[in-house]
Amino acid sequence: MTLLLTRTQITRHLDLDAALAALRTGFAAAPTGPRPLRTHTALPGPGTATALLPGLIDGTPAYTVKVNAKFPGATPALRGVVCLHDLTEGALLAVLDSATVTAWRTGLAAALATHVLAPECADRVSIIGAGAQARMVLRGLGRLRAVRRLTVHDVDPQRAAAFAAEQGRLLGITVEVAADPRSAAAGGGIVVLATWSRTPLLDLADLRPGTHLTSLGVDEPGKAELTGGLLREARTVVDDLELAQEVGALKGHGPVADATFGEVLRGERAGREDGAQLTVYAPVGLPWQDLALAWPTYRAACAAGDAPGVDFLA
Repeated sequence: MTLLLTRTQITRHLDLDAALAALRTGFAAAPTGPRPLRTHTALPGPGTATALLPGLIDGTPAYTVKVNAKFPGATPALRGVVCLHDLTEGALLAVLDSATVTAWRTGLAAALATHVLAPECADRVSIIGAGAQARMVLRGLGRLRAVRRLTVHDVDPQRAAAFAAEQGRLLGITVEVAADPRSAAAGGGIVVLATWSRTPLLDLADLRPGTHLTSLGVDEPGKAELTGGLLREARTVVDDLELAQEVGALKGHGPVADATFGEVLRGERAGREDGAQLTVYAPVGLPWQDLALAWPTYRAACAAGDAPGVDFLA
């Protein structure tokens, strides 16, 4: 029987602490097994199709394959499925909504890296791009450290205002709305960008010493949030060096990454060398991160016994 895990089911059974722990384990593990495959294809019109496989984590008896359609003008912009398979016989254990899995795993992975790389005392956060991924970053970051001040900017002022009101209620703090990315970034010790931008939004001169930036929008060629000069000057950390150079923030800027986040967690390279250093986390997103969310969510749904299922072999 294959469980069908919708957005409601995933949200109901997702445990933030378990997901953060699984992500930390996945990042800290030494790279083994096949190289992650990320296939990206432009479709006629505005859309793209992406497949990520295989999602593998040492010690987890399952793997994932994800297929997404991405249409920036649609709501939601991302649609697709994550297939969770048994690693021994290949049985299809569950099909999960990929938009929900992607938002959670991207946001929580970013929250974890942001927490590790940012100065310990940083409690002022700026959000550029008031969408689903930014929400998940704040959910995870609020679990890891205190957020005492928040500033938000979005190209849609109404969406920025709604995001500010929502997060103000959730965090119990006053949230400011900034008119542009530079104004937003000026007040934050932590800056999170999650946009569709194809031109850089921030340069070196826009930032205070010691600022940490997490750039989530540059997950395919042609997208850009930070200038090449900023990336070269900052201590830049990525999730996968080759993919970051092929399709991510480093494309066209040369080998500017100083470390992978896994190397930082394993103590092989420093994430931050001093309090005044600019740091950047610029991930592409790796297949195993889908498994880090899908596997514990599937197990929780099995234990609850409340998820619908289907026998595809019937």
